[in-house]
Amino acid sequence: MSRPAKSEYAEFYSPYMEILPEDGSGLIELLETSLDDCRSLLAGLSREQEEYRYAAGKWSIRELLQHLIDSERVFAYRALRFSRGDRKDLPGFDENLYVENYRAGGRSLDTLLEEFELMRRSNIMMFGSMDAAALERQGSVDGNQLSVRALGYICCGHLLHHLKVIQERYL
Repeated sequence: MSRPAKSEYAEFYSPYMEILPEDGSGLIELLETSLDDCRSLLAGLSREQEEYRYAAGKWSIRELLQHLIDSERVFAYRALRFSRGDRKDLPGFDENLYVENYRAGGRSLDTLLEEFELMRRSNIMMFGSMDAAALERQGSVDGNQLSVRALGYICCGHLLHHLKVIQERYL
């Protein structure tokens, strides 16, 4: 499956597309390898590392992982609706409000990783079961057009973006 064209997503998603490796990997392979990258980077961190914030007001690694879970759910919901032909404009979401109201700090990193892995595996199955027509369908979020295919690649790029932030600012 080819990468989405720039016309399939809003400009603010470009960093998530640009961070994807240029090795010819398809969507399913990228979903799987980025999950492996996540597990490798985050498994076995100390409690201090899990709770570290590189600046005041920034998320801890546990909160960041909760953000990844929430975002993956939102992206998957959008992809499901659009793939089924639902073209109603969907609202965006406030990721800070989601993290603030979840309190991920009370959960272990292991349970958060397990939840993320289950979410990602479910999405691998969902995207893998879609035919070309479903992947090309589009819908709208806050007035911005998105293809189902772009949402799958955004899931990968969003994760890779945050893993890079963790490597550069947390570890």
